[in-house]
Parts: sequence; structure tokens; C-alpha cells
Amino acid sequence: MKQSLYIFIVLTIYFPNLCCGQLPSYEDDPFRQIHELLPTPNESRLASGSPGPNYWQQKVDYDIKVLLDDTKQQLKGSETISYRNNSPHTLKYLWLQLDQNRFAPDSDESLTQEAPNLDGISFNGLRSQLYRQSFDGGYKIKQVLNSKRKPLKTQIVGTMMRIDLQKPLQPKSKFIFSVEWEYNIIDADLNRARGGYEFFKKDKNYIYELAQWFPRMASYTDYTGWQHKQFLGSGEFTLEFGNYRVEITAPSDHIVAATGELQNPQQILSKEQNQRWEEALKTGEITFIVNPEEAKKTQKNKAKPKSTKTWIFKAENVRDFAWASSRKFIWDAKYHEFAPEKRAWAMSFYPNEAEPLWSKYSTASITHTLDIYSKFTFDYPYPVAISVNGPVFGMEYPMICFNGPRPEEDGTYSEGTKNALIGVIIHEVGHNWFPMIVNSDERQWTWMDEGLNSFLQFLAQAEWQQKWSSGRGKPKSITSYMASSKQRPIMTNSESIHQFGNNAYSKPAAALNVLRETILGRDLFDFAFKEYSTRWMFKRPEPADFFRSMEDASGVDLDWFWRGWFYTTKKVDVAMKSLRLYQIDTKDPDIEKPIKKEEREENEAKDLIDLRNRPLPKSVDKNRELLDFYNKFDPLDVTESDRREYNSFIKGLKPEELKLLSLRRKFYVIEIENIGGLVSPVILDIRYADGKKSTLEIPAEIWKRNTKTIKKLVIAKKEITKIEIDPMLETADTDRNNNYWPPRPIESRFQMQKRKKEKNPMQKAKDEENRSKKQKNEKKKKSSEKDSQ
Repeated sequence: MKQSLYIFIVLTIYFPNLCCGQLPSYEDDPFRQIHELLPTPNESRLASGSPGPNYWQQKVDYDIKVLLDDTKQQLKGSETISYRNNSPHTLKYLWLQLDQNRFAPDSDESLTQEAPNLDGISFNGLRSQLYRQSFDGGYKIKQVLNSKRKPLKTQIVGTMMRIDLQKPLQPKSKFIFSVEWEYNIIDADLNRARGGYEFFKKDKNYIYELAQWFPRMASYTDYTGWQHKQFLGSGEFTLEFGNYRVEITAPSDHIVAATGELQNPQQILSKEQNQRWEEALKTGEITFIVNPEEAKKTQKNKAKPKSTKTWIFKAENVRDFAWASSRKFIWDAKYHEFAPEKRAWAMSFYPNEAEPLWSKYSTASITHTLDIYSKFTFDYPYPVAISVNGPVFGMEYPMICFNGPRPEEDGTYSEGTKNALIGVIIHEVGHNWFPMIVNSDERQWTWMDEGLNSFLQFLAQAEWQQKWSSGRGKPKSITSYMASSKQRPIMTNSESIHQFGNNAYSKPAAALNVLRETILGRDLFDFAFKEYSTRWMFKRPEPADFFRSMEDASGVDLDWFWRGWFYTTKKVDVAMKSLRLYQIDTKDPDIEKPIKKEEREENEAKDLIDLRNRPLPKSVDKNRELLDFYNKFDPLDVTESDRREYNSFIKGLKPEELKLLSLRRKFYVIEIENIGGLVSPVILDIRYADGKKSTLEIPAEIWKRNTKTIKKLVIAKKEITKIEIDPMLETADTDRNNNYWPPRPIESRFQMQKRKKEKNPMQKAKDEENRSKKQKNEKKKKSSEKDSQ
């Protein structure tokens, strides 16, 4: 203990910069608390990140009847909405979301779209532009009535509609009203949409994926009042939980997949299909409810146009409802146990064009997602999870999602297509947790569902197979974006993000991996993340609730991390600046002076001017009388006076001081520079001359006193030969070229090209003349052969 204390005192005296540095100003301090950036906690949202005793949210129940017109590609519907005001506020009006209005020619989305690049537009791109000009999109609201069937005053504002109440809605009161509407379904192949239809020219059939298909209540919240930001296509949805009863009338030969549980299978399905359903329930194996041959037969032998069936679904405690319909659907199902005594239906709906990929991987991907997400968050609470193949590449709704990848027409597929299918199903099914249950405000903060879900998708893919070439999640995958100038902070509204995928998906996922693997460790992180997820099940968290909850459950101050990663566009770029070696001066002249002589001689041998001047004749050589005492004196020669002084010094030392003086250690001072500005843990891989290595993990808090440069002391018995910063690629360092001591050359490879000589116009004309002659000769030859026959 005493020896350690003396070492500390000695190091403090001789290396003062190791413990002191220039403090950053308050404004530039990355470690100052983020209370100033967050809303003040209250009894609705506690300082711990939990919902408080006064937390409230509205409740909305829907009873909907809808008709799918397979001839006109049109929907007609009516709904009764029961709106429960759980807030402490009196409401004079309500707001409905009319998301289909984004497809109206005069919508804000249409009018704010910039012109495409007509210098190089594709055929499909031009078709899409022409289609948008002519498509009659948007809701046609037929009527809005109160419970007494009296018209209500309304005002449509873009993708929102205000309903003026004749009598203000008091707290803890309910208001019931009805809406009747219709709209034309968009061609999803010609216009990027979250729903729409796909037309198959070969058999003249359709797949319909219906989303945002009914007027939905806008959210009224404690943090923003009415969330009625216009739907411009990027920022998705903010919705209230409630119960749904939905009657879907579709062509009688269609198969319908939807949010919730089918209420009338005996009336809708054939006897054989019901038997298969019961078989799947018993066996727990993937079972075809509608097999490929039956789907082929149905799409070929269409029912009469006016022949319909009504499918009835119920869903409890969901924030939305989506569905799909087609006569082309194959349907497979598995009753899956994803946790002890916890089961849910995993089902897939897809056309024969999706085979053989979908029957092998879709439902298997659903069950895998249920297993892994339940492990890291909470058990899946819904009775069913569905994956549908159609025109939408990837989109999520409660209990159902739309996924696009298919094999080639000959049934083959690339590894990329297979992984794209598995990955998108994991991602979209995973959205049941975020935001379908942990109900964040997508219209405001895309990262709160996409970023967290992409992180969990990364964990799920890691448990699918050993090597998964995931583009999102690993810290190294986000370095190019973090090094670019075209960034926005993660904490940016959805409509203001420049690079949507990098900002809202990849960077938050990478940040959470840095937090899990490097800063907190897996145990602390997993406990805190599970706690956050459980706290906010079926509630609406804000970013502050996530930040506070993670700190509360982990017991670690992470304000510096949230500030740097989520509120700035700074990057991680930590560089090796210098390495200095110190050794203890023993003060023994018989040891120290020979060492200094050797150093002097080594330096003199490197002096070019001295070397060139050495042969020159010297005056003192010509005239010896010019020599005196100093021509022979060498201050580095050991004298008896030196020895007496040393012995006197030794006698005055305590035993522990003598022991320190004889310590044979190498004191290395590693100087590290923060070029990127984002403070980060520093992980050093240190290699020694004897081939051994050590890892030094330095917490980010080392940057508290000096955010520009830090110095770290390493005491070693052996010589250090190499140092590498971030050897395991865990901190998202954006420039690894400066991570090494000694520096490494920047390696690359180049290819040699052989330029193809182009023919001149005369040569091209001559070739064309020869080609024409050849064709004429061939025609003559064929003609003569025909005459001879």
C-alpha cells in the first residue's frame, strides 16, 4: 500500500499533465447533464422514466364494415367510433386522420415533391409520374353523423379532419359518432405506398394490401395536445389503443388476412380448411390451410363478380387495423410456443409466385422473431402474427405485416434475396413490440420505433445463423454516415431527416450496440432495456422516458452518451498522438552518465553537418597552445565527487524510497487525441516485445477534464512494440488509419484497365456495308436453294 502511494506521489510530481488538463467551457462540456434538453418530470411521466400515477391516454373503439370492389379497385366503408376522453381536459373538437388524402393531386405531399431527374428517368419512373397526375386519390367522405344520426360540422385540413362537437366532451366522458367513406385503391407498383394493390397480368388477378384504409382518430396526448402534423409520407403514425370489430366483404373466392382473430371460420372456410386448422392447433407444426395447388385452381377459376363473403375479425387493445385479400393466396400456419405456456399463431399468406422461398422461410422467420423479441422485452401478448407477400416491400401493423421479396420466375433465388426476406420479416414482425405495443410517436420521432426495432432485429439475426451480413447494428457499419457532412441529429423530426435509413434506423441501432457491448455490458443493458419495454407496454413513451428509464434501471449516468450520439452530429475519431517512454533515473553516476554518453554519441552520429566538418583542419590541432582544461573536460565523465554526492543522497532515503529508486519499470505515456469531437470509451490493445498483449478499457469519463487530448500512463516490465485503438471495432471510430502506433501505411489496391480502341466513322460505315452485302448474299443463297427444291 505504501509503495503504491509513493508511486502515485512520484507520478503526480513528474507527470502533472496526467491528472490535470484544460477544462472545457460549460457550453462545450459534453458531460453536462441533459436536464436542460428534456421536459421537466411530473406525475404523469416520472423522473425515473416510468409512467406516473397521473398518466393517462385516450381510448378509441371501432366497429367497421368495408366492401372491397375487385372490379373497380375501390373500398367503401362505414365505421362507428367510440371515443373515450381519459384526459383531464375538456375537448371542443376532435381530429381524424385521413391518410389516403396524401394521394390527392393537390395534397401537400404531391405539391412539395421536387421534379425528378428527367436527364435519366427510368420507364417505370415516368409511368409513376404520369400515374400520379391522373390518379383520383384521397378519401371521399360521404357523411359524418353523431349517435343520433345527425350531421356533424367538419373541416378537412389536408390529411386531417376536424369534427366540431355540438357539446364539449368532458373528462371521463365518451362520444360516439359514425363516418362513411370510399376511396380508390392505389397501384402500389406505380406509387410507393404502405398499402395498395398488385396486378398480375398473367392470370389477371390482384393482391390487395390495405393500410390506412379507414379514417382513424388522431392522438391527443399529455405532451403535445392533438398530434395533427400533416402526413407527408415519412413520419408515420401516432394512434390510440382500442378494440376493433371489422366486417370485411370481399369476393367469395378471396382469402383474407387481418389484424385480430377470425370470428366466423365455420362460415368462411371449407370443411377441409377448418380440419387443417384444427390439425395445426394440435400438432404445432407448419400446416397448409390453403395449399399451392388449391391457390392455383382458385386463381384460374374465378368466382362470379358479385359473389361475396364477409369475414369478421375482432382485435383487442390494438392501435390500428390492416388486412390483405386475394384469390391467389397460399395460407400456412403454425401454433407456436414462444415461451413456457405462451402460444400464438404464426401465419403466412403468399401467391405461388413467392414459392419456394416463402413456404420455407416466412412462418419460420415469424416464430424466430416471437422467440427472440419476447426474450429481450416481454412476452408477445397478441394471439396471432401474420406475414403477407404482396406489393409492399416491408410495412407493419398490429398482428400483420406486408413483406415483398420473392424468388425469380424460375424459382431460384440469391442468398441476398433469401436474407432480405428473413430480415424484413423479422423487422416487420418485430414492430409489434415497437411501436404497436410500446406506442411511441412515429410522426415525431422515427428512431424510437425504427431504431430500437433495428437493434432488436440485429440481435435476432445473430441468433438465426452464425454469420449474418447485416448492414445495420454493428458500430463499424455507421462510420461512413457519421463521418459525412450530410447528417442530422437522431433527435430530429421525421420530416426533417435527410438520410432516413442511416439516421432513424442504423445510427440508433449502432448506438445501442455500443451501449450494450462497451459502456454498460450485456447484463446491465439487457435488464434496463427489458425494464423500459415492460414499463411502457400499451403506453406512449417519449424520448426522455427512454433516456431516463435506461439510466434508472442500469444505475449509470449516460447523459454524455445521449447528448453526443442523439443530439449532435459529432463523430467518434480517436487518434494516437504520441507515445513517450520514461524510466527511473537512479541518480547513480556509474549508471546514468554512461547512458547519457551513449545517447549523446548516437545523436552526434546523426548530425550531417558535424560529419561533413570532421575532415576539416582544426586550429587547435595546428597550435596545441590553444588547448586548455575544457578541451579534455567531459561533464559526463564519472568523478569521485559524483559518487560522494550519490552516496550522500542514498543515505538520506527511507527503505521504501530506496526500493522505488531501484524499480526497473518502463513508464509509457500514451497521448490520445479526440479529433471527431464525440467523447467515447477508449479501448487499447497493447503488444509487448515478448509477444504478450494486454487490453486497457478506459471509460469515456476520462475526457471530462480535457475533451481534446488525454494522456494515459501504462507501467510495463517489457517494451511496448504496438498499440491499437478500438481493436474489436466496437466504438464506431470513423478513421482507423490514425488508430495505430507505430503508424501503419494506408493500404489499397488498384486495377489496370486496357482501353478498347473505338472504330472511326469510316470503319463503322465499311462494317455496315459489309454486313449489308452479307445479308444480301444470304438471301440469294436461300432463294436459290428454295428454287432448286
